[in-house]
Amino acid sequence: MARMEMSAVPASLVIPAEASAEAYYELGLMHASGRAGTVDLVAAQKWFNVAQARGCVRAAAHRQELALEMSRDEIAEALREARAFLTRH
Repeated sequence: MARMEMSAVPASLVIPAEASAEAYYELGLMHASGRAGTVDLVAAQKWFNVAQARGCVRAAAHRQELALEMSRDEIAEALREARAFLTRH
């Protein structure tokens, strides 16, 4: 059986659009910790933004913590990606 990296699969195919806020929070944790392949702070921040928008209170603390390690451009990119995802889903 072929092995596939999860980071190569768009999250929109892995997690349905009607997924819980906790599922998006978990995606953020995966990207922040490197469990999704490599550490990707922009992707982690994006999923924490989506999780918070969907009602996950715990995501806010992680967003703030990550923001301390990110540039303004990276934070802006994560916000754009989160907004784009939320408008499509």
